[in-house]
Amino acid sequence: MASRIQRIFLAALAGLPLLVSAQQDDPLEPIVGADIERREIKEDMLDTENFEIGIYGGALGIEDFGSNAVLGVSLAYHITEDFFVEAIYGSSEAQKTSYELLSGAVEFLTEDEREYTYYNLSLGYKLFPGQVFWGENTAFNTHFYITAGGGNTEFASNRYATYSLGAGYKIYFTDWFAVDIGLRDYLFTHELFGEPRDTNNFEGRLGLSVFF
Repeated sequence: MASRIQRIFLAALAGLPLLVSAQQDDPLEPIVGADIERREIKEDMLDTENFEIGIYGGALGIEDFGSNAVLGVSLAYHITEDFFVEAIYGSSEAQKTSYELLSGAVEFLTEDEREYTYYNLSLGYKLFPGQVFWGENTAFNTHFYITAGGGNTEFASNRYATYSLGAGYKIYFTDWFAVDIGLRDYLFTHELFGEPRDTNNFEGRLGLSVFF
């Protein structure tokens, strides 16, 4: 009985190298192969371009003097990723008041007095950074912003201390070029009609700006 068990044990030992050799010659193949398509995304960021210069145009609603075309320039410095300061200068020309239009011959202001110019310095804060998509493979960085500041308005041969509030939406087409869609409200007090009157002068603008 013992000799039979010994023969079985020896036979098992003799077949072990063949089994190991067969396993080495026939390695296990992976059941599922990895097939991952990698997407390459290039994103333009504002690197060291902290200064921004721009031009804008739009419509300025001068209270009691109608809606008028406006043109202006802006210069901004981006203090951090969230805060910036902006200086602007704009120019427009006021239309006639409804009283002048109805009376026909009355001229409330001369042509020179209808010139409307302003300059303003504001502090801005960026909100809700995101992206807008153009097609399937193109995306542009965007953000909303709000501003508040003060300056002066020259109108009807007078100068008025002016406060401003604003908001806008900016789209970055590259890391140095952007489009700005904005709204502003310029608030000042005048006495053109005999008594002090607080006015809100709303402006809608479309601007182009470059960074450097």
